[in-house]
This record gives sequence, structure tokens and C-alpha cells, in this order.
Amino acid sequence: MKKDEIISMLQQQNAFLQQQLREANDRLEEANRKVDELFKKVSSLEELLIRKNQEEKKQRNVIKGLTKIQQNKSERQTPSVSASSTTSPDSNSQQSDSAPKPRARTNYGARRKDHYEVEVEEEDVYPTDSCFDEMKARLIDTHDVVRYILVPMRFIKKVYHVRIYTQDGAVMEGKAPVAPLLGSNYDGSFIAGIAQLRYIYSMPVERIVKYFTENGFDMDKGTAHGLLRKTEGVFENLYKAMGLAVKEDDYLAGDETYHRVLVKVPGGKGSKKGYIWVVTAMHTGLVYYFYHDGSRGQDVILNYIGDYGGTFQSDGFYPYRKMAAKLTRLSCLQHVKRKFLDCDDDGEAQTIVRLINELYQMEHHHRIETDGWTVEKNLRWRQKYAPKILKEIRKRLDRMAADPEMLPKSDKYIAVHYMLNEWEAIGNIFTRGDYHLDNNLVERLNRYISLSRRNSLFFGSHKGAQRAAMFYSLACSCRLNKINFFEYISDVINRAALMQPNTDIREYRALLPDKWKDL
Repeated sequence: MKKDEIISMLQQQNAFLQQQLREANDRLEEANRKVDELFKKVSSLEELLIRKNQEEKKQRNVIKGLTKIQQNKSERQTPSVSASSTTSPDSNSQQSDSAPKPRARTNYGARRKDHYEVEVEEEDVYPTDSCFDEMKARLIDTHDVVRYILVPMRFIKKVYHVRIYTQDGAVMEGKAPVAPLLGSNYDGSFIAGIAQLRYIYSMPVERIVKYFTENGFDMDKGTAHGLLRKTEGVFENLYKAMGLAVKEDDYLAGDETYHRVLVKVPGGKGSKKGYIWVVTAMHTGLVYYFYHDGSRGQDVILNYIGDYGGTFQSDGFYPYRKMAAKLTRLSCLQHVKRKFLDCDDDGEAQTIVRLINELYQMEHHHRIETDGWTVEKNLRWRQKYAPKILKEIRKRLDRMAADPEMLPKSDKYIAVHYMLNEWEAIGNIFTRGDYHLDNNLVERLNRYISLSRRNSLFFGSHKGAQRAAMFYSLACSCRLNKINFFEYISDVINRAALMQPNTDIREYRALLPDKWKDL
């Protein structure tokens, strides 16, 4: 075979192979196009399923809410009885059997409280008969009748007449009580009254001023705000001492909540969400609220915690989980449980809820400091009942997580993976006898912020929110230590006002609520 013929044959074969390659590429491109179309259809179907699941959840929530309203006896409509039914003897007898009977009056037979805590005034009541003569009449009996009388808020203007004398060439002058605020005529008790109404009973300052006016004291809103603002300056070092004292406890719990805050915007003022953080010392009952321009960034809480190496309990918010690298972190079983309750009637989710409830039931068999039950005994009890229940929960979680039919972003998917991410922090709860199973204490404290959010709508500025954080720290610490907030502020504001600005922060430690009650 000649060389030219060989080259020609090879060229023909090469052309044929090139044609085959082009056809193969065309077929591959067509296959890829079909795969892309199928992928888009599958993604679209998945998106539709997720959207359908969300819509069904909304409908179930609406139905659940309507069911609750219908089951609420106070809101259920009672059908009226027709006139014809009331005239029938048979219907009368049926109505008398089925209709709810009125509650018996127990006022006269009930044991009344004696109210030993109130001021008592006594008065003798004599007969008013025109012929009555005490000198001639003989007393045969006396019985006591009690009436409780409410005197609205009293305002007293106390004037001290300061006497100045001269004796033996020396001038002597009386000393009136020092006002806690420079250049102010208001006593600490007056400021305590405003603070109590504002931060314990969540009354806006405008309403407090109106309440004062109705009870005989005319005060401007600006004056009330000014008193709170000046008090913040007096309590500055006390507040710093609170932040340090909270971290003396080896067991803390934390959370964050929001409040609307007025801020400057182009053309005027607007409002935005500002986040207030709270850390509670679980043993000393001290509470520290803090606020940094409304930020919810992780730096706010992490900078405060610093090198703290004790125990911290919280929900699964990322900044809290990040703490686990350098301290012992505890989860909140109530947050975990709520995730599974959101799954409605899912059988596997309800089983997890039942197992979590079983942990609570076992825990409630005993109470520390009751009937000789100690922290050490409680730890031994936890080590006995908890491992078996936790093992069963983990087995079910792993099985649910491996289910390929569980849709991402579904309530069940979120609940399962939330609990798996929190698993180590859940187990830590049962390593000591005094750890709480949840973060409910801190959430109850945050209700004070929630009430203010509902009643006051917003803080007037970032500075106002920071001032509120200081007052809430003192108010909630008083509550946990069973101290009357009014009495505490009335006393401590006078003590703090007498301390020099350069006084060591540690000297304010004795004025914090857990120590103040022993002064």
C-alpha cells in the first residue's frame, strides 16, 4: 500500500472519529440540558412543598387559635332561653338541672386576713340616741367593726427651720438633712416613688406625672425625667459594682430582649429595635442589664463575659454557644421543647416532648432545701434518672435526623437539629445538683421590659435605654432578694450621694441588694 493511500485512509478515519465525537458531544449537551430541566423541576417542586407546608402551618395555627377561643368558657356564647321554654314545666325542670347554679356566698363564713402590716387607728363609737347618758348607762358589751380605708398617695412639704446661734463667740447652726441630688429639694423617697412606678409597675413618666397631679402634687414631665437622669449619675459607680458583682457567682444565666428606641433619622425622629442584654447571678440574686446602642452583636455579651470561667445558661443563640469554648454552658430545655411543640401533631415530635416532660416530672420529685434535700442528694438523684431518658431521646433524634423524607426548613427539621446542636449543653445540666433545667427565671425578669414595651412604646434615646438598664438592674435584684424597691432606693440614694466620686468601686458592693438587707 502506497504512502499516499495510507495517509488518505488515516484522514478518512480521523474525519469519521471527529464526526462521532461531535455527535457524542451533542448527545451529552442534550442530556445535560434535560438534567438541568429535571433539576429545576425538582427544585421547584421542593420549593412548592416547603411553601405548602408553611401555608398549612399558618392554617393550623389559625385553627388552633380559634379552637382555644371556642374552648375558653369566658368567651363562649351561651344560647338564650326562648320564652316558650320558660313556660313549660318540663323545660323548667330540665333547665334547673342543667343550668349552672350561682356560687354560694362565702364572705360571711370565710376567714378574713387580719392585715397586721397596716397602720391601726381606733375609735370608740357611742349610741346616738337622744336619751343616751353615758353616766347613767351601764356597758354590757363591746364588739369590733373593721373598715379598711385607703388614703391616696401623700405628698409632704417638710420645712426645716434651721436655727443659727452664737455662743461664747462661736456661731452654731443646725443641720438639715442633705438632699441626694445637688441643687434639688426632692428627698430620696420622692425619687424612689417615681422609680418604683416607672420600673416596677411600668408606668410611663407622663402617666406618673398625671397620677401625682391627681393626688395633689403638680409636677412637670421634664422635672420627673430630670430626677431620674440625675439619679443615674449618683448610681453610676453602684451600677458598675453590680456588673462586677454578678460575675462573682459561679453560675450565671443570660438572655436578651428588645425595646423600641427613638433615634434621629433624616427629616426628624424615628424608632428602631434596641436590644437589652441581661445576666443574672443565680445564687446571689443580682441582675445586670446592659445596653450598647441597641446592638445585638456578639461582641456586646462576649466583652462583658470576658475571662469568666464559671457556668452560663442560655438559649441556643450563636454568641452564647460561642462561650462554650472557655466556660461550662447549659442549655434551656424549655426552648428545646417549644421547637417540638411547633411541630403540632407529629408523633415523633410529641414523643420528644413527652420525654422532656418526664425529665421535669422526675426533677420535681424533690426540692432542694426542703425536707433535708441537699444539692449533693439532688445530683445523685439526677445521675440515677437522667441517663436513661437522655439516651432514649438521643436515639430518636438520630433516627429522625437520618430520615431522607424530612424537608429542610420544616418545623421538625429545625427542632431536631436545634436539639442536636444543644446536646452537650443539655447534658451539662445534669452534672451538678443546683443547675436549673431551663432559663425561665431570666425570661420572667424580661417581662418587666415587655411591660414597658407595651405601656411606654419606646425609650426616648439610647441614653434613656441605658438609664433604664441601670434601674431595671436594681429593681430586679431587689425582687430576687425579696427587698422592697422603694425602701431600697430611698436609703441607698442618700448613702451613695454622700460617697466621694473617687471612692473605690469595691466599697459600693455592700450597697447592692444582696448585702444591703444585712446592713
